Amino acid sequence: MKFRVLQENLRKILRDRIAAGELTGLRLARQTRFQQAHISNFLNNKRGLSLEGMDKVLAVQHLSVLDLLDPAEVNQRASILPPSEDEFENVILTDAAIAATKPLITARQVKEILKVKKSFLRRLKPKTRGHRSGWQRFVLITVDAADARAMHPRLTPGATVLLDRHYNSLRPYRTGELNMYAVLKNDTCAIRYVEAEKSCLILRPHNPLSPVEIIPIEQGRSPEDSIVGRVCHVGVEV
Repeated sequence: MKFRVLQENLRKILRDRIAAGELTGLRLARQTRFQQAHISNFLNNKRGLSLEGMDKVLAVQHLSVLDLLDPAEVNQRASILPPSEDEFENVILTDAAIAATKPLITARQVKEILKVKKSFLRRLKPKTRGHRSGWQRFVLITVDAADARAMHPRLTPGATVLLDRHYNSLRPYRTGELNMYAVLKNDTCAIRYVEAEKSCLILRPHNPLSPVEIIPIEQGRSPEDSIVGRVCHVGVEV
């Protein structure tokens, strides 16, 4: 939502309070210590307010920025995950690029909501590196042709993979087994086995005919920053 729209919504609230007899332009000027002409010009669309001016008006009128948001837009942007009351958890299916870059998945970014057994999710152990506590933990993405080719036969085109985005450690989940990860590559996910060496990540395919890829690690970042999450389940539609 643009700043101009927030100002217009604030005008509407103030005008409604004036119309209801709860406020006058003079009283608002005294509360904010603005010139009455300044307030009048704002209410009559002749000028806007600075950020500091907006803050002052919100404070004296006991409002917050949330009061200026359009409820319809808030609902559209909010992450809406219906509560589950049975043995299955609702898990969001989204685009790989969204899963790779967005800590929270909003309603407009949801392609589908699928069911995963709660007992299975509870058994999964997280292992986070860096700041991941604010990330929505479990998300699903669809395997594309490139990842299916690289990880054949473990993955097939169109399969769904469940990502645990709270597992971005390079430690093996099970001793002697390679973790399969979704890795940040070109602002989307690539699914591979992963190793870290010096200043790069090495992406290894399961298919010996596919090439090994190397992703440089930006200065000041750790290898785990590029790990979107561990693949903890693969589902194939039949």
